[in-house]
Amino acid sequence: MRTTLLLAFLMVSTPFFSQSEDEKQIKAIYDEALTNGKAYDWLNYLSNQIGGRLSGSVQAQHAVEYTKAQLDSLGLDKVWLQPVMVPKWVRGIPEFAYLETKPGLSTNVPICALGGSVATPAGGIKASVVEVKGIEDLEKLGRDKIAGKIVFYNRPMDPTLINTFSAYSGCVDQRYAGAAEAGKYGAAGVIVRSMNLRLDDYPHTGSMGYGDTPVNERIPAAAISTNGAELLSATLKLNPDAKFYFKQNCKQLEDVQSYNVIGEITGTTYPNEIMVVGGHLDSWDLGDGSHDDGAGCVQSMDVLRLLKETGYEPKRTLRVVLFMNEENGMRGGNKYAEVARNKNEQHVFALESDSGGFTPRGFSIDASDENVNQIQGWRDLFEPYLIHMFYKGGGGADIGPLKEDGMVLAGLRPDTQRYFDHHHAENDTFEHVNKRELELGAATMASLVYLIDKYGTIPTKKIKG
Repeated sequence: MRTTLLLAFLMVSTPFFSQSEDEKQIKAIYDEALTNGKAYDWLNYLSNQIGGRLSGSVQAQHAVEYTKAQLDSLGLDKVWLQPVMVPKWVRGIPEFAYLETKPGLSTNVPICALGGSVATPAGGIKASVVEVKGIEDLEKLGRDKIAGKIVFYNRPMDPTLINTFSAYSGCVDQRYAGAAEAGKYGAAGVIVRSMNLRLDDYPHTGSMGYGDTPVNERIPAAAISTNGAELLSATLKLNPDAKFYFKQNCKQLEDVQSYNVIGEITGTTYPNEIMVVGGHLDSWDLGDGSHDDGAGCVQSMDVLRLLKETGYEPKRTLRVVLFMNEENGMRGGNKYAEVARNKNEQHVFALESDSGGFTPRGFSIDASDENVNQIQGWRDLFEPYLIHMFYKGGGGADIGPLKEDGMVLAGLRPDTQRYFDHHHAENDTFEHVNKRELELGAATMASLVYLIDKYGTIPTKKIKG
């Protein structure tokens, strides 16, 4: 009887002690982040001393130099710059636009050029406007109703979707491909409603592409603020003959060299198994890129510091990677994956933060069902920190090129309700980042990295042919 009771006690107590060790380590991570976190100070410098970090810009280079210096100061085993050629698009002098209801009667409206757009002619463009709800409407209208006019894409983000990234995905095609498609029908230019759930006066930029359209046939594209879009739409209903004028001076220059910034702690047991945590260092130029994606970069940097400061020695090699050129080319993510494959590096896990510095809610996980279930099994460890979302989904744009069979990708998922108020806009600034929320995100990322490193991932079973 005594032996049976002892065995029963051991069976119950063993997982208890194992979980207590994890609880203790995770609490130490959160305590360090919330009392001595460095992410907010790093972000302050990136945002307020350097500013917007458009790929190929002087500010982007300053950000490379600054973040490398900070990683050097952490006492990592290795810090280096990985060269990557990036596009250099410049906005030029500020854009200008107005809505003309009749000769001499006009109202200025806020616009901004979309990233990658060509300029208008020197004198700008003034033309009649045809409003559509999406690219699919162009074919219905036909060339006769579009040629020589400005196409106004006015499909808003769906406010009924609680996941605001789903709402964004539902209308971002008009921003990216709208000019290429409208140009096929002879449009003079394109105006796109900003990807924003809120009604305000901030136009939101973002990348766009022309596909295989010859350079001399490309038409200019700009975003209009949501208030401006509402005004334009209402005016066209009352006065279909109203005209729109806009002028922009952007230009695409030759590619320039930039860098991914990489820091590493070598694993003690499995140094050849690499785990990555990162965000993208570049941003758009309208604000200072605090949420997109300065927050993800400084959180990722702090993950390695938090693990060092709490005394954890990783079994696997941990890398922080600050990717360059996510916004208008994905060159940094692709270059990192290319170099990793050329070196036959074995990446087992990658975590990205690129959804803003808001309150963390959990993770989306791109992995096998077995690995998703393993991470979901750690839910109780995160509950005290109000982290509750663990679901199968995408990891992130920059870590996507790393994906191979058996690898686990994950994305930090903060609360998304305010993200698109700031995304790619002039008000993506440091003052809109909450220090505590940012630090909680860094601690949440470090905790998942700790658990993955300690327990490893579950290898994918290969089916015999």
